[in-house]
Amino acid sequence: MKIIMRTGRTRERRRAAAGLLFACSALATPAVAQTTSPFPPQGGSLPSVTDATAPTSQTTLGGGTGTQPASGTAGAADDPIRDDPNVAAGAVSGPVPDADQEPPYEEDLNQPYEQPLDPGAEPIDAREQPREPGDPTGIRLGSFLLRPTVTNGVNTEITRSNGSERRRDYFSTVIRGTLSSDWSRHSLTVTGEGTLERNFRGGDEGERPEVNIDADLRLDLADDTIAHVTGGYSFTREDDYDPNAIGGATTQSGVNEFTGGLSVERDLGKIHGTAALDLSRATYTDAKLSDGTVVSMKDRNRTGIDGRLRLGYELSPALIPYVEVATGHTFYDQKRDNSGYARSSQSYAARGGVEFDFGEKLRGEIGAGYEFVDYEDSRLKSVDAITFNGNAIWSPQRGTDVNLGLRTTVQDSTTPGQSGWVEYQATAGLTHEMRDHLVARLTGSSTYRDFSSGGSDETVWVAGAGLTWAINRYLDLTGDVEYEQADGGGSDERIVRAGVGLAVKR
Repeated sequence: MKIIMRTGRTRERRRAAAGLLFACSALATPAVAQTTSPFPPQGGSLPSVTDATAPTSQTTLGGGTGTQPASGTAGAADDPIRDDPNVAAGAVSGPVPDADQEPPYEEDLNQPYEQPLDPGAEPIDAREQPREPGDPTGIRLGSFLLRPTVTNGVNTEITRSNGSERRRDYFSTVIRGTLSSDWSRHSLTVTGEGTLERNFRGGDEGERPEVNIDADLRLDLADDTIAHVTGGYSFTREDDYDPNAIGGATTQSGVNEFTGGLSVERDLGKIHGTAALDLSRATYTDAKLSDGTVVSMKDRNRTGIDGRLRLGYELSPALIPYVEVATGHTFYDQKRDNSGYARSSQSYAARGGVEFDFGEKLRGEIGAGYEFVDYEDSRLKSVDAITFNGNAIWSPQRGTDVNLGLRTTVQDSTTPGQSGWVEYQATAGLTHEMRDHLVARLTGSSTYRDFSSGGSDETVWVAGAGLTWAINRYLDLTGDVEYEQADGGGSDERIVRAGVGLAVKR
């Protein structure tokens, strides 16, 4: 009895151990040994033996393995979809994309749609395009740019003086030009203008050639220090009503004037300082009388040197009050003139004023002061005067510019016993763009000569008007009219001038 029970228990223990061994073998078998999914397909029937395409190794519950032969078509064995154990039975077979091949492009509706840029409107016919106003292109000369203008005109002039009248018709040629540098540092600007007249009616009387050339070299010495080296030359002929003109002369004396200067400007915070030294040289040509007599004017040749100091304080970027002192000496080539007077002189001046800059609308300066001139000859009375000097550029609206100027000077006289006079001059100019290619001009000036040492005072008025029509970029048509009147000082003269011209620009 004991043997049977032991034997039965021993067999039960052996069966439990064998079952546990088989279960461990089944769990240790890799998953790739299964050829079919343990779950049925989502939309198909249970797998069948006929769906197998390769020998299937199945694990029995007891842990043994067996092989079941495959059946089906011969081409099914090459289908990779059927060999994939992760694909459920009954799925539709198809080509498998290569791992290195990019997936087909699919448009992302969340991204903005790319559109070609707007090509714009069709180009307008060049003949229909309006001309664009602008300055001429100029002539390139190395690092300089030259902008020349040549104007040829036909003019007439009528002069009424002391009950007599004379008229002359003449051709005029005016050459203007500006030469400017385009250096990265420093700058040089040269401006010039010359007028040549040739009468074709009225003889040679009244021809007035003029030349004016100015140069300015700006040197940027430091951030707050600027120097200017200036030079110039001018030639003009004295008017018949000038106080120093020769009475009865058919050709008045011509005046050659040479100028040069050096100035240094320095800013120390809100303090602005300027020191300047100017040189001038004036020579006079001979005058010709109606009877052919030539009168020498060499006794009027002189040289002047002037120095000035200015100190300003910046109340704001728009307003800078200043004070200025100046002194100068004039040397005549001849110790005494033809009348026996020593006219060399020493001058002193002081003035105060304000510089203003309100942008494009208004800028300039104005000042008032006092000037005293003492002559070497004790017989010549000293000249002193209150002076007014200034200039302003005002633009009330776009296309309209107004230039205003004030100037006070002391002029030497050639009349025996008379030292000189004080000359006050006010000028004004207005330009207005009436159309894109049409500009109107108005000019005016008034000059008052105060002969404090003797003689009657004199006043000269000048008024003018003109139009400029820009035919194209390089061609302008101009028209001008001017009226000039001189009263006092023993003269009574009226002059009317008018003319048209054609200007060629480059």
